[in-house]
Amino acid sequence: MHSIVPAAISKSRYLVVAVIFLAAMLTFALTRAVLIALSPDQAELSIGSLVEIYGIGALYDFAFFAYALIPVCLYLWLMPNRLWRSRLNRLLVHLACFAAVYGLLFIVVAEILFWLEFQVRFNFISVDYLVYRREVTDNIAQSYPIGLILTGIFVVTALIYWRLARPIHRALGQVETLRGRTLITLALLLLPAGAYAALDQRLMHFSGNAYQNELAGDGPYQFFAAFRNNELDYGRFYTTIDDELASATLRQEVKEANSEFVDNAPYSIRRQIKAEGGEQQRNIMLVMIESLGAENLGVFGNDKSLTPNLDNLADQSLLFSRLYSTGTRTTRGLEAVTLSIPPTPGRSIVKRLGHESGMWSLGNVLKSKGYDTRFLYGGRGYFDNMNAFFSGNGYDIVDQTSVADKEIGFKNAWGMADEYLYTQAIKSADDAHRQGRPFFFHLMTTSNHRPYTYPVGRIDIPSGSGRDGAVKYTDWAIGDFLARVRDKPWFADTLFVFVADHTSGSAGKTDLPLDRYHVPMLIYSPAHLAPQRIDKLASQIDIAPTLLGMLNMNYESSAFGKDILHMAPQDERALIGNYQHLGLYTPGTLSVISPRRHLSQQHNPESRDPQIVEVSADDPHMRRDLAYYQGADHIYHHRLNAWNGNDANAPALARAGK
Repeated sequence: MHSIVPAAISKSRYLVVAVIFLAAMLTFALTRAVLIALSPDQAELSIGSLVEIYGIGALYDFAFFAYALIPVCLYLWLMPNRLWRSRLNRLLVHLACFAAVYGLLFIVVAEILFWLEFQVRFNFISVDYLVYRREVTDNIAQSYPIGLILTGIFVVTALIYWRLARPIHRALGQVETLRGRTLITLALLLLPAGAYAALDQRLMHFSGNAYQNELAGDGPYQFFAAFRNNELDYGRFYTTIDDELASATLRQEVKEANSEFVDNAPYSIRRQIKAEGGEQQRNIMLVMIESLGAENLGVFGNDKSLTPNLDNLADQSLLFSRLYSTGTRTTRGLEAVTLSIPPTPGRSIVKRLGHESGMWSLGNVLKSKGYDTRFLYGGRGYFDNMNAFFSGNGYDIVDQTSVADKEIGFKNAWGMADEYLYTQAIKSADDAHRQGRPFFFHLMTTSNHRPYTYPVGRIDIPSGSGRDGAVKYTDWAIGDFLARVRDKPWFADTLFVFVADHTSGSAGKTDLPLDRYHVPMLIYSPAHLAPQRIDKLASQIDIAPTLLGMLNMNYESSAFGKDILHMAPQDERALIGNYQHLGLYTPGTLSVISPRRHLSQQHNPESRDPQIVEVSADDPHMRRDLAYYQGADHIYHHRLNAWNGNDANAPALARAGK
């Protein structure tokens, strides 16, 4: 320890800082080494990239330690010599240092588990997991041998601390003047000040390979950065084009043959949709399936026979073979299907407390037509603010908290098993039918999620053994659900919609790996729909207009999507994004808008190795991309998509941007 610590520090109480600093930097380097070993071939690591990863990574590691140093420095500065050398302080410092080492090792394990699940360092998802403690802690306890892990961390911490205790003990016996402590403290406090002024997340994006960028980051640093960036200011961080051009381009993008704009105000996409013939008042049972990527289905090439019911259903339904999710989180899927709006930067609209209600929505439209509209969730609807979002946009709520325990035969950390959610949907449909009301029920399942547990005896894969079992149980529950409702009086006049919220993974070589957004959608109604494969390229934002089109409804729309069944070839596109990067995909080209006003395109994004080039806002494809997202940000923040049915003054207020 003497050889690597300056002499002035080795004879100071600030030796405590040096000891923990060395332990922290070694721990962070070890974490990065493990994550590198776990990285897929797509990371394309080389000697040069490893040097950059470790060099940039060391800066972020140092910055995090500098921020954590602030309260420590203040304590060391303010503590008088007499109290510093007291028995109580010695005990407190040893406990604090032991806890710091334990915390560092805990972060190592947490980052490894997070990487195995998402193949990224801590980000928005980890912040969400901290906020919703009950679901997360239950999930961890049911997925991992948590007692063994925590005990193992404690044992390793004790072994490390046995080596660190001696220099820490020596530091506790040092006597220093207030002047000397002041000078050292001021010098150390310059470190976090410098880190704040000179370092942000831009340096982390040194490579065109997303895995390399993640490896260069520091998990704890990114965790706290996610708190700061939960909603990004579009005008400040992203490229913008002239408002008049953006508005005109967007209006051209959303216009359909049977639509007529209600005004010419900037960015207004409010329009009347006029259908031919009379409305068809059919029920809709929309099932959004947790984490079911297209790659899980046999109809899309999976050879594990995990989805026999859905594969069989695909032959009897409208199968939408080229549908893409707008994001990689459940709330993004819910937002897109419900509001028909592209993903705006930062967290989903579903989670923007105080700003998530009163918008044009599929539920509000159908409720205004006399439908019984409900959101049914297998878990607790306070999670991700779902209850507030749906109740504020035209839906009644059914979730785990509103279901009697005796009606739930199996549940885990995330909620009741899918079969019991379907039981609640059947009860609700029976209730609506008795009242003579058509219904629109939006279900959100939970079973296809870690810890991957489900009732025994349903399938031939043991509960809790992995994602394949959860996928197969999810499929079994769908088959069981349809078998239970075939004799219901409302079955014949119901559209059954099965669509995923997102795929099971979000990581890839690029910032927006296209294959991580491909999700299945089937619409089944044997009395009304002939089986057909729909190969049109579309997005989750197109689901609401498509369903309303199938009901032949006249309505006022603020949707960004279009009726897939009536899309012209030139209208086919998919909007995909994550909390920072925003993309527009058409065959052969994926335009991506990124923070710091960066614009790029992936050529041949369907391949594993797309060509990435920088482009300008003058590129026609990029201009369409900018119009969608610039328009979505403006419309949301100026409430131009306010629901007219909530307030007689809503149209005027919305058009005034209030």
